[in-house]
Amino acid sequence: MKVIEIEGARQLSGAIRISGAKNATVALIPAAILTDEEATICNVPEITDTDALCDILKQLSVNVNRSTESLVINPQNMKNVEIKEEYSKKLRASYYFMGALLGKFKKVVMHFPGGCSIGARPIDLHLKGFEALGAKVTNEKNKYTVEAKELRGANIYLDIASVGATINIMLAAVKAKGTTIIDNAAKEPEIVNVATFLNLMGAKITGAGTSTIKIEGVDRLGKCFHEVIPDRIEAGTYIIIGALCGHNLKIDNVIPEHIDSLLSKLEELGLHLEIGADYVIVLDSPKELKPTNIKTAVYPGFATDLQQPFTVLLTRANGKSKVEETIWENRFMHVPYLNKLGANITVKNQTAIVQGPTELKGCEVVATDLRAGAAMVAAGLLAEGKTTITNAEHILRGYEQIVEKLKSVGAKIVIKEI
Repeated sequence: MKVIEIEGARQLSGAIRISGAKNATVALIPAAILTDEEATICNVPEITDTDALCDILKQLSVNVNRSTESLVINPQNMKNVEIKEEYSKKLRASYYFMGALLGKFKKVVMHFPGGCSIGARPIDLHLKGFEALGAKVTNEKNKYTVEAKELRGANIYLDIASVGATINIMLAAVKAKGTTIIDNAAKEPEIVNVATFLNLMGAKITGAGTSTIKIEGVDRLGKCFHEVIPDRIEAGTYIIIGALCGHNLKIDNVIPEHIDSLLSKLEELGLHLEIGADYVIVLDSPKELKPTNIKTAVYPGFATDLQQPFTVLLTRANGKSKVEETIWENRFMHVPYLNKLGANITVKNQTAIVQGPTELKGCEVVATDLRAGAAMVAAGLLAEGKTTITNAEHILRGYEQIVEKLKSVGAKIVIKEI
């Protein structure tokens, strides 16, 4: 087990460069097998989710070469074999191989995906989309077989604007006969990034980033070179850390428009920010912050992935703040550990009430999932004394070189294997 130890209450200053987006990367890697030639993806973060997806590619006999921040993926000799549970359970995003393999071979066999335990995460919308395209779905002991004699374009309405379902249906539809229209599609920047990648290969996708996406099927996809967008969740996490204990802390390689909902809330709290074309500087954090309320929502609303780190910041606000979670039902698992550190937070149903300000003091806590782990890091940097975070593997799934990046701006942080 990996453990992160932090000596907190230190001022952070300098610059942190944001890596490529995890949530785009985990879709781009499976999407790459749709090419009939070779795909190069650059600005790929070195995180364990990337490693897990590359392991699946190798299981499928796909040639993968990694050079610093780039992946060169050549599927010309790939074999469509069953994706076993030991691979699929490592991360939720393994399900993107469903859409990609169905689109390429008209058949996929794989086990139900894994990922963080943040609530019920069914894939019904994905499967309904595949069925609308003409596929038959069977499930035996969580092993799914999805196959079709032919995939044909269809009009598909998503009951929920799901990022995963939107991308997976897009992957399955790019080589289908005719035109597919996805209504009530999710609008996240990562979807635009994946659509751009597919279009560079020769796909015909329009409307990505809006609620209606149109896909005209093509017979062949070719060679391409593509760059992963900066990670808006990583950027938001470090900006929140800057708000907690930064002075002139610059977060570089950011697309500020992707985190508008966060930046507006930070200014509402009373923080002083400098927002540039591709950076955000947290100039300082006032001694007194104003309370505020947040409600998570699909993009462009307040990101559920930033709710947990943001809750740490609310422990510094002078008064009562409210956090309402509308996406996942188990996304308050960090709260008992924040309270153990000294916070005053109560949770009822899907709402947390944060009473501040409170002083945090270091102790042993647990990273129950990826973003809860980020919240524990943020809390440890703020707290007086030593904070020990167990199950740190969760954090490494989504934050490239988090220890090194924080050290570079003055944090006293180490990672250990125990």
